[in-house]
Amino acid sequence: MFRVDAGSLEAYFAFDPARTAELEELDALIRRAAPGLKCHFHAGTPAGEAGMRMTMIGYGRLQYAIKSGKTTPWPVIGVALQKNYISVYVSITRGRKPLVSCYAGKLGELRAGNNNFSFEKFADLNAPAVGSPFAEAAAIFKADKENPVRYMQGG
Repeated sequence: MFRVDAGSLEAYFAFDPARTAELEELDALIRRAAPGLKCHFHAGTPAGEAGMRMTMIGYGRLQYAIKSGKTTPWPVIGVALQKNYISVYVSITRGRKPLVSCYAGKLGELRAGNNNFSFEKFADLNAPAVGSPFAEAAAIFKADKENPVRYMQGG
């Protein structure tokens, strides 16, 4: 399994020098589109707790709930290096539907899930379109901090 061994935001950006520029371009886009979401290092969820263990670059913080009702601190937007691509996670919903799914196929992404999309090179993305879900996620989160918690709990 691919693992990013970083303990800070600076170390995360520098972890894979061949992809530092990709992360920096995406970071600049997210900061422009969602300036209210503070950038931070997300260390992952500790073993035995709800959530994913991977480290990532986070933007904004929320309490993410799983079906059991347990919650964990989680980024509103998370960026994670994978072995062959970069994944972007957006933990916000629109009308109780994962926000990223509303943009699938419009971002220039390599692949997309309900709450994430992946790419290899930033240049492959449709940058003007990619800013839209980030700006929308920030606006929804600002207006409703409980948005992702209700979605996951089905309430």
